[in-house]
Amino acid sequence: MGNRLSGKVAVITGGASGIGRGIAQRYVDEGARVVLADRNGPLVQETAKALGAAAAAVEMDVTREADVERAVAEARARFGGVHIGVNCAGLGYSVPLTEQTEAQWDTVVDVCLKGVFLSMKHEARAMAPAGGVIINIASINARQPGAGLSAYCAAKAGVEMLTRVAALELGAQKIRVVGIGPGLIDTPLTTFQQERPHVREAFLENVPLGRVGTTDDIAGAALFLASDDASWISGDTLFVDGAALTKKFPELGRFRRPGA
Repeated sequence: MGNRLSGKVAVITGGASGIGRGIAQRYVDEGARVVLADRNGPLVQETAKALGAAAAAVEMDVTREADVERAVAEARARFGGVHIGVNCAGLGYSVPLTEQTEAQWDTVVDVCLKGVFLSMKHEARAMAPAGGVIINIASINARQPGAGLSAYCAAKAGVEMLTRVAALELGAQKIRVVGIGPGLIDTPLTTFQQERPHVREAFLENVPLGRVGTTDDIAGAALFLASDDASWISGDTLFVDGAALTKKFPELGRFRRPGA
């Protein structure tokens, strides 16, 4: 427990589970109040209840601007403002480029890239002119290609550049914009490798530090970037990946089931 974020209010999209929930817990432990926004209504309510009076929940879809605006408005109404935005909502499919449907492409790009754009737009409006910090969760796949992940890689590369552009535009309003690029993290969205030891081993072969990451690894980075210790960091993406970017992304196509 600490007070590095005492008096701060954070909006966290994708906050019901995984990385978003881990960051929310760390922020509350450090004195912040948080609004968790997620399309899984029952789960986000459960998570907020577990975090106590410092947390509130909003069921929302990051691809719908009115939903995003409502989540930010809830933070202002409930806790008096917005000082931190953490944009975690994301998903992906593993499917060869030539077999990918338009709907699959649109779903991934809309959630992972459009959702970050809409969230930053309304978070920044709520922060100006007093300032704040926006943290966008990208991925090592912003730079490291993965076969079958064309939409996800393209969207996350877009998040990294969007972070840079937003930092350029919003700096004059005292708003820092930074990114975090996780490597493989054990979350409910990565059970595909937890349940298949040969897939997990393929990932571990490409992680020099020799282990899969945890949500605590990302929460620690998110705490630092939101704190005053990072007050002159903006426009960059911090990769938290056990040095996986020094190697290659595993060839998951060889593990794909026929017809999957």
